[in-house]
Amino acid sequence: MRHRFVKTVNTALLLSMLCGSRCWSAGPAKALPDAGWQKQAAFPDWKGYTDDTLAMNSMLSFRGWHGQGTVWISVSDEVESFALYINGHRLDTAPFSAGIWKVDISDLTVDGVNTLQLSNILPMGLKEAVTVSVPYPELLEETEELEGVRPEALQLISDIIQSDIDHGFTSAQLAVVKNGRLVVNRAWGTVNAYNPDGTPKTDSPAVTVDTLYDLASVSKMFSANYAVQKLVTDGLLDISTPLVEILGEEFAEDVLDFSYAGEEAPGLKKQKAWRRALTVRDLLVHQAGFPAGPRYCNPDYDMSALEPGDPGANLCYAASREQTLEAICKTPLLYEPGTRTLYSDVDYILLCFVIEAVAGQRLDSYMKENFYDPMGLDHITFLPLENGFEAGDCAATELNGNTRDGNIFFDGIRTQTLQGEVHDELAWYCMEGVSGHAGLFASASDLAKLASVMLTGGYGEHRFFSRNVMELFTSPKSVDFGQWGLGWWRQGDDQRVWYFGTQSSPDTVGHQGWSGTMVMVDPSRDMVVAYLTNKINSPVTDEANLNSFDGNCYTASTLGFVPQLLSIGMDGDEDVTGQLLDLLADMAAQSLKLIPEGADAGHPYVKNSRSKIDVLREWAKAGGSADYTEFANTLEGLLPERGLKGRQGRIPAEAGSP
Repeated sequence: MRHRFVKTVNTALLLSMLCGSRCWSAGPAKALPDAGWQKQAAFPDWKGYTDDTLAMNSMLSFRGWHGQGTVWISVSDEVESFALYINGHRLDTAPFSAGIWKVDISDLTVDGVNTLQLSNILPMGLKEAVTVSVPYPELLEETEELEGVRPEALQLISDIIQSDIDHGFTSAQLAVVKNGRLVVNRAWGTVNAYNPDGTPKTDSPAVTVDTLYDLASVSKMFSANYAVQKLVTDGLLDISTPLVEILGEEFAEDVLDFSYAGEEAPGLKKQKAWRRALTVRDLLVHQAGFPAGPRYCNPDYDMSALEPGDPGANLCYAASREQTLEAICKTPLLYEPGTRTLYSDVDYILLCFVIEAVAGQRLDSYMKENFYDPMGLDHITFLPLENGFEAGDCAATELNGNTRDGNIFFDGIRTQTLQGEVHDELAWYCMEGVSGHAGLFASASDLAKLASVMLTGGYGEHRFFSRNVMELFTSPKSVDFGQWGLGWWRQGDDQRVWYFGTQSSPDTVGHQGWSGTMVMVDPSRDMVVAYLTNKINSPVTDEANLNSFDGNCYTASTLGFVPQLLSIGMDGDEDVTGQLLDLLADMAAQSLKLIPEGADAGHPYVKNSRSKIDVLREWAKAGGSADYTEFANTLEGLLPERGLKGRQGRIPAEAGSP
């Protein structure tokens, strides 16, 4: 039997107590920590009134995970005795004299909701006789237990990522938190996969689990959204507050009078009225009316056409944070607020300014002081090159700055391979690297640890969000838009399967980033998945679409494939190798449908198919499946290098799975 002991100020008074088949321990403490408790209640009558149920005032629930948990018991001088239960297990409270006791209940806790009962306080009639203080659970570091995640599924994920890297993909990190434990923490590939000319780079160091990735829009949730949720929890911000009350009258009065191509001009008077009515909530739900991503950083950008224009034509050009706020104040709304949902980076740039106005400090300082440092996170930061990291500590992104392999130019544009500098143009050129929409760098494990707060609302002795605030921000923003919360992307009715897979619960939330990053939080499984890639660290695939990169063509970049495979066999005991082999055959066959017509053997979609075929062949060999070995050979014969062009939309009937 495993015994746990709590280190206390007086080890001579340490008590080790046995209750049934479970162990717990307690010891006296000098003082109660000044903490943000998950729950704190003074018994009897902790609710402050007598309820008709009669039992309510004797019981308290809290969130926890098995194998960890502590409660603090403060006993007043008048108390002679009381009964204490944790999840039905009675603790021997006879030694609990007046004072403060720290009780280790880690052998009694369960995953999810735990129940504490405190009854029969004697003598009767006391007020606030026994006070219970419950901290939040913390994340246990890597363990050998996978908490229901099937090792076969993890192996297939690893094999696909590694095979894709062998065929031209860049790199990846994966961290999975399950039941309060970091059960997966892996890395693949190198920090910089290609030279600026698009040839493979052979001398780059390997990615480690500590490598920082440019999170792109995942930054929105783990900077701006977290900050807003905490400010709301702390009573410092109301999301129904008009923006003019926070940012000043100029937010409405400085708007310019021009119309957008293809849009009806509402007129300056209506524009000002719309802006006066805008609230913080409008920004969170992407219904504020702003264009998706106006290029404030490009002096030659035509704002009315929302595309490159004549030299010096940008009426809202900005080269600093101060100028960027001024530029947003000038920017006319594209549509009447509330009538559309248009995902816009401008919304979260504005949220950054809102947070800084309310908190009185820059966003990066606020997040570090209120989240990253209290949680002990040392691999998450804005501006990594200014905060103790070197370029080699960060996964590289675009090969030739922001030029899309030499196809885009404006004054001051970066041309070198980006490594340790945020890729996003607005974040770098306009927001000095610190913004609410992009700019955050992190390792997958630190990001998963931070995301796990969305399961509980706090961490250890730190309270971040109330349960009501978390429910408010993660609930559907409306009946017709179940895929949107307040900032958070929701699974809803299978509306985010490309990111979260088909088997996550409807209340799964998360976000993705353009650089190739994704975080999902599935409350029904007490699970967090942080999957990070740098897929844009690769050549531009098609100059007709300058946002297409070779890295986008690989399965390893399709973020939802990880949670899709992770879910197979989860919480079961059966070996799922056969099921995975069948699914792998489907994936290999489906990959041929993605090959564009006329693609040659060097096209990344062809390389992606070859990668899936190679993995299928290896799994078939390991499983002794001659049928699937033959099927892999059949698929290989359909690739362009064997004389057949890629087929768009279908594969021949004879290539169907055996």
